[in-house]
Amino acid sequence: MRLGYLDTEKLTPTFELGPIRPPSEAYSLLIRATRNCPWNKCLFCSTYKGSKFELRAVEEIKKDIESAKAISEGIKEIAWRKGYGNRVKEVAAMLYNQPEYGPCVPNVASWLWAGAESAFLQDSNSLIMRTTELVEVITFLKKTFPDLARITSYARSHTAARKSLEELKGLRDAGLNRIHIGLESGYEPLLNYMQKGATAKQHIDGGKKVKEADISLCEYVMPGLGGKTMSLEHARETARVLNEIDPDYIRLRSLHVRPGMPLWDKWQEGDFEMQTEDEVVREIGIFVDNLQVTSQLKSDHVLNLLPEIEGKMPEDKQKCMDIINKYLALPYEERLTFRLGRRAGYYEGLADFQDSYKHDKIEETIKRIRSQGGDVEETIFKLKGGFI
Repeated sequence: MRLGYLDTEKLTPTFELGPIRPPSEAYSLLIRATRNCPWNKCLFCSTYKGSKFELRAVEEIKKDIESAKAISEGIKEIAWRKGYGNRVKEVAAMLYNQPEYGPCVPNVASWLWAGAESAFLQDSNSLIMRTTELVEVITFLKKTFPDLARITSYARSHTAARKSLEELKGLRDAGLNRIHIGLESGYEPLLNYMQKGATAKQHIDGGKKVKEADISLCEYVMPGLGGKTMSLEHARETARVLNEIDPDYIRLRSLHVRPGMPLWDKWQEGDFEMQTEDEVVREIGIFVDNLQVTSQLKSDHVLNLLPEIEGKMPEDKQKCMDIINKYLALPYEERLTFRLGRRAGYYEGLADFQDSYKHDKIEETIKRIRSQGGDVEETIFKLKGGFI
């Protein structure tokens, strides 16, 4: 589809976008409520390092919402002009990968393509805003896009714990219906080592308060974060904390250490010893086995080796354990073949390992790497680095 001047003129408004959002918010409208991270000390995170945290003015955020509205109306108008009528999805799909329009148009286009049902408030802890101001932003967002079914945000446990129940209920009534919290671990010494800035008790208090306010809660866990020395305690204590909270969702986000993270320096200095991927899978098994929740367990991040480790707890716990045990029962060379295939994009999950054609291709690749004096583990590590 070729766009003329009258079309592209409708796509010129811009609004500010932050660097990240949860994978589950891939098709959400992104509205940046704050800039960067107010804590910004976690050893495992490089996203906001070197960037100053800033609260944005409410009027500034409202102007961004209006710009997003203008782009969405522009796309709808283009659809009519090009003869698509109400079939906005076709036009949105065409605009999704068009870098010449900047990042805002693809975001609005993908949101329209998916049904325009959800919005995500960026950055890392928008709950830190004054409650009255955040309510004002959410209310304006709902007024501008009345068909929004879901408005979500990141938050820190420390911030959620400090909000009163009445404040959280006010946010829920305004339209905030899901909060994403990076729990990472429930093991106190590990939280201290990683400079998480939250205690196990704050994790529990903040999570319980969000649940009591009737806001959907999604807690993120980082397998591998304990390294070789704290893996067992990390798995057991994280499960214990989550058992106390019983969040709606638990999402696995496996650790990968890369340059730019303070943890990278710890690793290079020998102060932190990373686990192998097989050890991380065993750790996840201990974690899942210790869960006593009614949560949905999700493994929806590309860094997770086994995406099939998910389901409704406790009904699907055994299914998850079976996947883990099936993988660990494979001979080492088979596990290596699967890992390389998964990281190279050949396998979406363990079920794909039955594909003999793909299996043979990966085996050939391993032989070639070794014949050239290369290290397969190093190749896998480098491939993982390209995911984040």
